[in-house]
Amino acid sequence: MAKIVVDGTEIEVPAEYTLLQACEAAGVEIPRFCFHERLSIAGNCRMCLVEVKGGPPKPTASCAMAVKDLRPGPNGEPPVVLTKSPMVKKAREGVMEFLLINHPLDCPICDQGGECDLQDQAMAYGVDTSRFAENKRAVEDKYIGPLIRTSMTRCIHCTRCVRFTTEVAGVAEMGAIGRGEDSEITTYLEKALSSEMQGNVADLCPVGALTHKPYAFHARPWELIKTESIDVMDAVGSNIRVDTRGREVMRILPRENDLVNEEWISDKSRYVWDGLKTQRLDRPYVRKNGRFVPASWSEAFGLIAEKVKSANPKRIGAIIGDVASVEEVFAMKALLGKLGSSNIDCRQDGAALDPSLGRASYIFNPTIAGIEEADAILLVGADPRHEASVLNARIRKRWRSGGLRVGLIGEQVDLTYSYEYLGAGPESLFALTGQGGFADVLRQAQRPIIIVGQGALARADGAAVLALAAKVAQATNVIKPEWNGFAVLHTAAARVGALDVGAVPGKDGLDVKAMVAPNGLDVAFLLGADEIDVAPGAFVVYLGTHGDRGAHRADVILPGAAYTEKSGLYVNTEGRVQLANRAAFPPGEAREDWAVLRALSEVLGQTLPFDSLQALRAALVAEHGHFKLVDHVEPADAASLEALAQKAGTPGKEPFRLVVEDFFLTNPIARASAVMAECSALRAAAVAEAAE
Repeated sequence: MAKIVVDGTEIEVPAEYTLLQACEAAGVEIPRFCFHERLSIAGNCRMCLVEVKGGPPKPTASCAMAVKDLRPGPNGEPPVVLTKSPMVKKAREGVMEFLLINHPLDCPICDQGGECDLQDQAMAYGVDTSRFAENKRAVEDKYIGPLIRTSMTRCIHCTRCVRFTTEVAGVAEMGAIGRGEDSEITTYLEKALSSEMQGNVADLCPVGALTHKPYAFHARPWELIKTESIDVMDAVGSNIRVDTRGREVMRILPRENDLVNEEWISDKSRYVWDGLKTQRLDRPYVRKNGRFVPASWSEAFGLIAEKVKSANPKRIGAIIGDVASVEEVFAMKALLGKLGSSNIDCRQDGAALDPSLGRASYIFNPTIAGIEEADAILLVGADPRHEASVLNARIRKRWRSGGLRVGLIGEQVDLTYSYEYLGAGPESLFALTGQGGFADVLRQAQRPIIIVGQGALARADGAAVLALAAKVAQATNVIKPEWNGFAVLHTAAARVGALDVGAVPGKDGLDVKAMVAPNGLDVAFLLGADEIDVAPGAFVVYLGTHGDRGAHRADVILPGAAYTEKSGLYVNTEGRVQLANRAAFPPGEAREDWAVLRALSEVLGQTLPFDSLQALRAALVAEHGHFKLVDHVEPADAASLEALAQKAGTPGKEPFRLVVEDFFLTNPIARASAVMAECSALRAAAVAEAAE
């Protein structure tokens, strides 16, 4: 630690701190444009100038000088930094004047208005007149894809976008060309960016040069109601803020959470909001003579009750979708239990995960933040770039700091960092139980991680592969008293929470494969399940939000609420319980899913024992205590992995396949989004062009 005096206040900070960080630790706000805590230091905007006593007789860029570089006073006094001296004020006003020489007067029509760093700092350091009478320069706008709108005349060359795409996203497609007045930020070939996280550059841009194209000219920030919530596009559980106007979601932005998503979100999480308004189910429907006709709630419930009461309870079942909240899964399971059925399954893809094997067998035990401590990572049947983009950025962050070895078993993909390719299937995984090669890398590592993806588990021999992965973890010392490096990477936001409440077949219960097979069920409830096909013969009740595959197959459609339209608990891949808040209301006659199930239970004569969301959560917590610990990861007992490693079973020889074929179209909300459809088509065209 080092002592430093900032504006007369003596503080103690780490010697590695920059002067900017030291000043902020002392409670002094330093203006900046190019500096960002999660990016490398560029030092090119010069807005953060401060005066250092005993230093050079000129202002110093506080972002580019460390505390350890300062000299003490003549008698050993701590270095003195001034942030409000006349020299600093004059220097910052001069920098602001230079920045505004060429900046256009676009504030009334700029989407950044109201959230613009340049606007805010011009209020503090701008002057009312300019000494420059020359014409402002104009720069041609660039095409960088369907997500980011460019207005490059506004650009102040802070290079945040360049550093983000290169360092965090791992796609070196942006940079600067030209010199002096001719300098421009561009994508060189003016092609669309290929990153799944490119929308973050608009958040980083301190001016209106890069803005969100789908949101362009839609609303002003002061018109919007801001609600903190949780993303469900993948299993990372990214923290988001949903901005609404009236009943309509206008945009989705990231919230900072260093333990989960830092301050990034994927493009699917950010731009899927237009899918919330299209192809929505807003009233009940029943199928008559092969066609859907609108119905009242009582009519729809009456038809369901008629079918349920005439069916054998052993032939009634429910399949849980990938974006369901814990409350509605718990209510669905409770309703089936009252009906006398144990046919419930949350594993639409058939993944071999079972709560009876212990919670450690299906969560990301080292935690997402724990990736930054890892010194060796083995990926088994996983493609984190497309299955969990934000988590992949965390792996890249650790890789860039050096000392990380990454191995991959499965399909070869571009992960934005280098890795050792070890093979394609279970045989390559089995080889790691022996000596040499990457097995020794894992054994010698202090914090090794084995990440098992759904590509390894969602197959006929998935249970044997999971047991083999646990055996490898045991053989390579991945599981230690102080460290559990066994990690399961999920792709569905609802999966861990549903496994936690036991939404899997009970004794003699049917799994997904048996339920959707011909002559499997008489009555099937689909709770937002759209990734499966139910064979003809079953009476299908679909409770969901969009007219997707599940609704097309249904005999009765009950409209539910999307994730932005209800308060619900979600458990991310690491087992962290998080609360999503309601930002808007469901359209038309649609209702929250748990409330629909509660009303249906009354008609069925099996009334569920809760009348409110609070009562439901109380019942949930009474049965599963860890749900009361919101934003907390309850560590799982690693002893269960030892038992898992001893399980018998021989994996097949088929190579692991990727489970996410199209990153932009993985759930019904995304498939209803025009923006996601455009991104998908663009990606497909780029892949076809590369193949040629």
